Amino acid sequence: MTSTSKTIYNDSLSLLTDFYQLSMAYAWWKQGSYDIMATYHLVFRKNPFDGGYAIACGLNQFIEIINSWHFVLADLEALAKSKVEFFEPLQDKKFLEYLQNLKSKISLKAIPDGSIVFANEPIIQVKAPIILGQILESIALNIFGYETLIATKASRIKYVSGNDKVLEFGLRRAHGFDGALSASYAAYIGGCDATSNTLAAIKYDIPLEGTIAHSFIMSFASEEEAFKAYAQTFPKNTVFLVDTYNSLNAVRKLVKLKPWFDSRQYNILGIRLDSGDLAYLSIEARKILDEANLTDTKIIASNDLDEHIIYSLKQQNAKIDAWGVGTKLVTAYDQPALGAVYKLSAVSKNNQDWDYKLKLSEQTVKISNPGILDIKRFFNTNNNLYTADMIYDQYILKSQANFMIDPEDFTRRREVKRKNEIAFDLLKPIFVEGKLVYESPSIHEIKQYVVNEMQRLHDSTKRLLNPHRYPVGLEEELYNLKTHLILKARGLEA
Repeated sequence: MTSTSKTIYNDSLSLLTDFYQLSMAYAWWKQGSYDIMATYHLVFRKNPFDGGYAIACGLNQFIEIINSWHFVLADLEALAKSKVEFFEPLQDKKFLEYLQNLKSKISLKAIPDGSIVFANEPIIQVKAPIILGQILESIALNIFGYETLIATKASRIKYVSGNDKVLEFGLRRAHGFDGALSASYAAYIGGCDATSNTLAAIKYDIPLEGTIAHSFIMSFASEEEAFKAYAQTFPKNTVFLVDTYNSLNAVRKLVKLKPWFDSRQYNILGIRLDSGDLAYLSIEARKILDEANLTDTKIIASNDLDEHIIYSLKQQNAKIDAWGVGTKLVTAYDQPALGAVYKLSAVSKNNQDWDYKLKLSEQTVKISNPGILDIKRFFNTNNNLYTADMIYDQYILKSQANFMIDPEDFTRRREVKRKNEIAFDLLKPIFVEGKLVYESPSIHEIKQYVVNEMQRLHDSTKRLLNPHRYPVGLEEELYNLKTHLILKARGLEA
């Protein structure tokens, strides 16, 4: 039987995990280690798109996953029938019963959707029985990695577009229908003003916009007939695609039709350019429209746009009022993955103190941070700008930290909490031992929060080319602890 959305998406997505998660789960269960408590953190190692920041996104979807998380009996029965060579747990009925009875007793802290975040900062902190925390790794990376990437791309596009409207047109080029829904959701949060994705608009309460395609124009004997037919059908949405044959000739044809429009009290609201030299065509089209006293007619541009092309077109004084972005937004064209990781940072056996863990690497950036981590963000009350972020451990932070240290260069140090700075914690409690304690804001509130966040980030950090590096560091005691654990793991310190 061919799989469909109905056969794939059950009332729980507990099987949406990599198979090795179940392998490790069985090993822990077999060894009697299933009651070990563990702490995991999800981070990304480099700001996406060679930029200076990212927009956190994915929390609302992850909350939905946790709320409905459980192993469905039918899934486990199907799992038991799977044929996997050299893997016994699928036939171990007691293990499958354990999974079926496994409850989502997770304690989750997270940076709220729409927040500005930076490389190496924990977006989420998961405290849970080690098996549960591990099984959640794959879906957490899937959700937060993709949606953060798309929200960030959208925010960059909106930043260079200024007050212009940005429309998300990516459905047909997205990676699957579920990817298209996530993309529309994250793109709207990041800065897009509307979507052409009808299902996403209904599901997430996103404004819906769209006009016509070339096939409509081509189906008539002439462009004039097509324009009239569309205007008669949608007299309040008279935005016309003009590049089917010759963009400027089509604009001239619209101008000649102006008396026909005026006699019916129709307004020519806009034209859309979808190919060619958008700078030249928009400038020339604007001249034609203005000469015909159609100064209020907007020019919309599409055609593989991204933040770099839009920036270039603005530098060329292109006369474009709105931007339709699709492929390069929803596919994160120039960086198709965020590169997020989900790492174990501490374990606790029999309710004892936390035993801190880290992963070593020959690459400094890949050495994970140990501990139970949070972030303090410093805010300058004089200019209302964010100034620095300090990653710290919740259990070893002194009442007054002195310095934060760049984890990749110990000589780069910053004094903590300078004059006129206040600090606040970024990670917020979401679940406490399986109970939801967080009230999710609406998608429109999150979108506005992104606007507010971007106003608190210095322009030098938002620029596309060689952005200023926003200071992010480890609190001094955490840095010293990490150094001690690295040396100890390498046999260089007792």
